[in-house]
Amino acid sequence: MENMMSFLLEGAWTALKLALLTLAFSLPLGLIVAWGRMSRFKLIQYPVRLYQLIMRGTPLMLQLLVVYFGPYYVAELSWDRFTAAVVAFSINYAAYFAEIYRGGIESIPKGQYEAGAVLGFSRAQTFYRIVLPQVVKRILPPMGSEFMVLVKDTALANTIGVMELLRNANSVMAREFSILPLVIAGLIYLILNTVVERLFSATEKRLSYYE
Repeated sequence: MENMMSFLLEGAWTALKLALLTLAFSLPLGLIVAWGRMSRFKLIQYPVRLYQLIMRGTPLMLQLLVVYFGPYYVAELSWDRFTAAVVAFSINYAAYFAEIYRGGIESIPKGQYEAGAVLGFSRAQTFYRIVLPQVVKRILPPMGSEFMVLVKDTALANTIGVMELLRNANSVMAREFSILPLVIAGLIYLILNTVVERLFSATEKRLSYYE
């Protein structure tokens, strides 16, 4: 039992690292993509829209396979499975985060910028001091949902052989002829997402003064 728990927790740590690294890269990338999506220049907007269509319109599992095996078939290059998973997850989630950012930014009335100008703020100062805090408040619920989906989606990394939680649970189940490893894995996912939900709920309450 002790060895099983150690193996499952090792997989859980890999899944958590994958989720955290995905957030570290996809959140800022998503903001860049959102600005590109809202650009008035068609040469920027159209390629960004195509990228989002591909990322949101094809399965993440397929994207994982392309990112991991693609370099080998194109140039006979190979790379670390975990790194490939981080790259695939990051470019996928950036496309979703970009739409959340865009929806939040575009939901702010244009009069906010006019009010900032009256106060003597530049457009950039108005965005960061007045608009951005309101955007953060509005995008927290959908962001929280995406974060929770991300925790569960880490299980897809086993497609390219990453030894994450679900893969380790399946391995133990096959060896022990018991469903217990899957039950424990499910509980670990549930605990992780409970923490995520609580963190977002607490953050929403702290930002409630914008209501």
